[in-house]
Amino acid sequence: MNELLKNPIFATHAVIAAGSATLATAISYPLDSLKVLVQVGSGSSKQLTGADVLNRVRTLSGSSGLYSGVGWLTLGRSLGLGARFGVYEILTAFYKDGREDKYVYVSEALLAGIASGAVESLVSSPFELIKLRAQVTSASRIPSSTPAVEKAVVSPLIAKLLPGYSRDIRALNNTVGLLTTLPTKHPNLVTALKDYPWMMTGSGRPPPVFDVKRPLDIISLEGWGAFWRGMRSGLARDCVFGGIFFSTWQFLHQAMVEWKAVGMNPPARSDEDVGPLSPLAVSLAAGFSGSLAAAASHGFDTAKSRSQCIVLPKYVSMERRFLKWQVPGKRFERWTGIHPADRNILFRGLGLRMARSGIASFVVVGGYLFAIDKLLSE
Repeated sequence: MNELLKNPIFATHAVIAAGSATLATAISYPLDSLKVLVQVGSGSSKQLTGADVLNRVRTLSGSSGLYSGVGWLTLGRSLGLGARFGVYEILTAFYKDGREDKYVYVSEALLAGIASGAVESLVSSPFELIKLRAQVTSASRIPSSTPAVEKAVVSPLIAKLLPGYSRDIRALNNTVGLLTTLPTKHPNLVTALKDYPWMMTGSGRPPPVFDVKRPLDIISLEGWGAFWRGMRSGLARDCVFGGIFFSTWQFLHQAMVEWKAVGMNPPARSDEDVGPLSPLAVSLAAGFSGSLAAAASHGFDTAKSRSQCIVLPKYVSMERRFLKWQVPGKRFERWTGIHPADRNILFRGLGLRMARSGIASFVVVGGYLFAIDKLLSE
């Protein structure tokens, strides 16, 4: 392993791959921001368009708001793509071992892509959560000052479960007013309610997303497990994406090789005899494969984005485990992490994601091949 890391060719390939992933992220990130905001902002009775979201982001955060969280996604994308292509290359190396023509079948590319997608999902999920909340913040109207907020000493239980908590007296008084109509009530409702975490704002609602966007805030309020929230839908999304991407790309690659071999004299006995394909053709095939894979996995992507946009304090997760809370929905929805309320909005932002994935795949592969050709040829 040490010899591999000290190898200058390996280091060159790693740097070029990271640079290609960074360039692709920078180019396609505005489309990703619009896609995420359309997904999390839409509802069954509320349909947002890319133009609506773009106007809101420009109004609240300016054009730079389209790049909120780009650093986190760049880091996550570099590690995730490294895991995806690394696992795929390792698995296909086992497939090709012992074969004279080093050929990989489409079915083998599909299975290797599914496995590589699962690894990518585990690696990139924490970075996606932080990125998504930064994107939501760019389109959120954050109040400059919170009215009627009491900056008082809170109970130890509140301080432990809700760090940074401040009580909204107006909402708390409204809740107390509703409870005072009960025939049997606590002699001091206000003091009693202050000891319960679910009355943190007097209405029982968790903090908004833009208040829990930094990694330390997420860890203190929601715990480490929040970084892998929506893991079921994320695994389904990345497994489907990886399988379709690599199998389609392998199919197109083989079709281009056979097309190039037509008319060769003497006829080529293997793919290696045909010679390398055009980098532009390979990049276009990757872009098309990325768009097709994005279309097939978009429903799971919407489910993951909407689940990551929910702030779930640790005490709520603890209560759900104690009460053995059952995830709603049919069996397929429970397995893949799709909420039943999201059935009619799973394909919102489909065009934006297809465009983003197609452009990103084209730039990643094209940039990598171009840089390798220029640097290593010299």
